[in-house]
Amino acid sequence: MTTTSAAPTMPAAPQPVKDGTCPYLPTTFVAEANGQRVPKVKLSTDAPHPACFFYASATEIQLTVRVYAGDERVAKMIVNEAAPDGSQPATSPTGWTGGYVSNNNGVVYAVAKSDAAVVVTTNQKQSIKARRIAEEAIKNLGL
Repeated sequence: MTTTSAAPTMPAAPQPVKDGTCPYLPTTFVAEANGQRVPKVKLSTDAPHPACFFYASATEIQLTVRVYAGDERVAKMIVNEAAPDGSQPATSPTGWTGGYVSNNNGVVYAVAKSDAAVVVTTNQKQSIKARRIAEEAIKNLGL
């Protein structure tokens, strides 16, 4: 008898649904690393790690951090969707791989390791800012 595992399903993109404090990234760190004041933070309902949305104003999001932990194939799908083939390679922190993409809206830095993925989207043009925030989130989460 042959068993086949079903193709993994891509989880829906997280949405900012409730005000809160990011459990793995201090607002002061994000403000300093991204170079903008953070007047409010919203969280998604994703578990065990909510996505954190850091705002630049009442309505404009300056930075989003999405964390996924679960299926290795899904982690890779999330990174490939955020930073598709042809993007710049990303290999930080050590052991994590993915890519980053710059566009007129800012930078997306996406990396995966084993069954985890972290995607940082910033309105800033410097990829170093997104990378530093991804590294801090991964360190604080112990991933």
